[in-house]
Amino acid sequence: MNNAEHYSIKITDGPLDVVESTDFVRSDSHGAIVIFDGITRDNTDNRKVLFLEYEAYLPMAEKKLETVAVEMCEKWDVLVSIQHRLGKVEIGESSLIVAVGSQHREKAYQASQYSVNRIKQIVPIWKKEYFVGGEIWIGDADGFRPLEKIN
Repeated sequence: MNNAEHYSIKITDGPLDVVESTDFVRSDSHGAIVIFDGITRDNTDNRKVLFLEYEAYLPMAEKKLETVAVEMCEKWDVLVSIQHRLGKVEIGESSLIVAVGSQHREKAYQASQYSVNRIKQIVPIWKKEYFVGGEIWIGDADGFRPLEKIN
């Protein structure tokens, strides 16, 4: 089931839309929808976070998000919507939304948890954390980070 009608992928620098994702995975044959909504929090490791900034290698990020969605559909027979933010993300705003629709809740929970872990593993999207007193790139699984811009 790697049919594109079973999943939706969106990478945007605008606000994410949980209703759009929920509507995509809703079906009369489903008894469960599970939503993961990754929210920017105001602290990490005893640091006061001001905001986050995301960058991506867009063509590869889209392909890898699609890979994750296809894997989910094939393993659990679910409908999937994944949205990821780029650019500046303020405290309290969503940076990642994953919606999973399934006939039964267990499959939806499993697919949702799998998606977040897998996205962090393989998708080339990088997060820079701005906090009181500094900033730091949060590395991806392979340790790659975008190049700093030269002024």
